Amino acid sequence: DNLICWSSKRQPTLSCSSAEAEYWGVANVVSESCWIRNLLLELHFPIPQATLVYCDNVSAIYLSGNPVQHQRTKHIEMARVLHVPCRHQIADIFTKGLPRILFYDFRTSLNVREPPASTAGV
Repeated sequence: DNLICWSSKRQPTLSCSSAEAEYWGVANVVSESCWIRNLLLELHFPIPQATLVYCDNVSAIYLSGNPVQHQRTKHIEMARVLHVPCRHQIADIFTKGLPRILFYDFRTSLNVREPPASTAGV
């Protein structure tokens, strides 16, 4: 129910597709969550269930769960990668041009207030 980590950064490798780029993002999140899980285990507070990771790219989700790609995805076994529809992907407000209604919904969800004066030319 709580966001542990969120980041946006330039990837050090060139991806051939958006699915590959999203997959590397998921792999990074899983790597960080494994570190946190191991820390909690050392503190005698093990987490028995898999970590939930949300991704909006269906191809990346398939790649992370496809046993044919086992060599590349074995570290993702510690997590369950689930789909989040674009209308619930609040991070898109920082990275994409959105329809006005979706922008307003996300802005409200982040508790960002409307500016007191118009910033656009009349």
